Amino acid sequence: MRAEASFETLLNVTQMGRADAAAPDHGMPSMTLMENAGRAVADEIGRRFTPRPTAVLCGPGNNGGDGYIVARILKSRGWPVWCETIVGPATLKGDAAEAFRRWDGETRAAVDDHPATELFVDALFGVGLSRPLEGTAAGLAEALTNIPERVVAIDIPSGIHGDTGLALGGIAVRAGLTVTFVRRKPGHLLLPGRAHCGETVLADIGMPEAVVFRVMDLDFETFALAGGFAGPSNPTVHKYDRGHCLVVSGDKHSTGAPRLAALGAARAGAGLTTIAAPDEAAAIHASHLTSIMMRTDPLDELLADTRKNAIVIGPGLGLDAAAADKLNIVLAQHRPTVLDADALTLLAKDYREGIQKIHDLCVLTPHGGEFARLFPHVAADMPKIGKLEAARAAARRANAIVLLKGADTVIAGPDGRAAIDSLSPPWLATAGSGDVLAGLIGGLLAQGLEPFDAACAGVFLHGAAARHFGPGLTADDLPGAVPAVLAGLQSTR
Repeated sequence: MRAEASFETLLNVTQMGRADAAAPDHGMPSMTLMENAGRAVADEIGRRFTPRPTAVLCGPGNNGGDGYIVARILKSRGWPVWCETIVGPATLKGDAAEAFRRWDGETRAAVDDHPATELFVDALFGVGLSRPLEGTAAGLAEALTNIPERVVAIDIPSGIHGDTGLALGGIAVRAGLTVTFVRRKPGHLLLPGRAHCGETVLADIGMPEAVVFRVMDLDFETFALAGGFAGPSNPTVHKYDRGHCLVVSGDKHSTGAPRLAALGAARAGAGLTTIAAPDEAAAIHASHLTSIMMRTDPLDELLADTRKNAIVIGPGLGLDAAAADKLNIVLAQHRPTVLDADALTLLAKDYREGIQKIHDLCVLTPHGGEFARLFPHVAADMPKIGKLEAARAAARRANAIVLLKGADTVIAGPDGRAAIDSLSPPWLATAGSGDVLAGLIGGLLAQGLEPFDAACAGVFLHGAAARHFGPGLTADDLPGAVPAVLAGLQSTR
């Protein structure tokens, strides 16, 4: 079964550069694209602001060229607008030089002090910037940092890396609105880039779709989550057709986490969900649950039943020898498995040996600390390579799906595919929400989804359920909010 998830395809900086270079061969002159980009930005400004004193801050490349076109169009619409440049106009080349030639208004040298300016257009640098802002550009970024509601960025806020979302050198423009083109870039979704962008609008500037498909490297596709799994639609489906998810519990001292995971699996659509627990813990679970089954049999005997086709292990598992034995039994089964919480900590005790136990049907769901313990060398590089590439590197290292949690969760596979979540609300940052996520993914695995698809759909359902419930959410609220999300997906199927 494939996930009925929908994705927004992203382009990285290299792919975007290839698209720009290839467009003329497909009948779209680069200057036409620049004119369309400038007009798109001017249109978005006009939708949100009335005419007011506006400074367009222009850089040395094509982003600056876009800025001159924005200024020209706003001026033609009656706006009091001028351009400020960080380079001499005589140094401009190509389309940027032509855009300046077409500009018929005032151009000044850029300054940090703007007492009479009410709106700023950041046309300094685009997604291709690979070095920290310096000199006047850095000064402008610092000067604008407290007024993002008065800043519109072209392509991406200057100083934000288009692939990583990192603020190069720690300095970047903050905008209330960012207008980008053709496809969003990872830096629009990854933090801190997403926070610097404010509202991001994707504008169609006429780039031929044939060009976009041509430049995509299919081995390294990057997506933004846009939809989720809607569940089975066959009216004759039986509970055994929907799979059986087994959640492995620890002892009586930590029963809440596996219960949350089990409820997540059931709400995600697993036909049957069972908690495997020691006697005392099973009694506690049973006092709280009715539709979730309890089993106290030895774990290897339970797993002799191959109908238990997905496993969640880690929430409330514990870190003792008994927990480690359970983890080894589970991994030896080579079944679709979600590894979360204590399972990751156990594997990280000797991370070199632990990585070897992980198999290709696993989904690992670490938060930042767990990731650093399990993939210490990759984590050490993350400040340079960014979260997206770190997740990809870890997935290759483990030969499994890695779901690196956070406000900008990244799901990566060993084949290079990756998805970024920018939809989940901040009130998901509450104890136990990760246990529910592990269960959601387990429930989707039980229904036959491939691990990458299950991870993506689980993250989507998790965030959508939180948005449906709203602020004040606790982890206990999440499973009960999932049916409304699934119902909405079914209704739009």
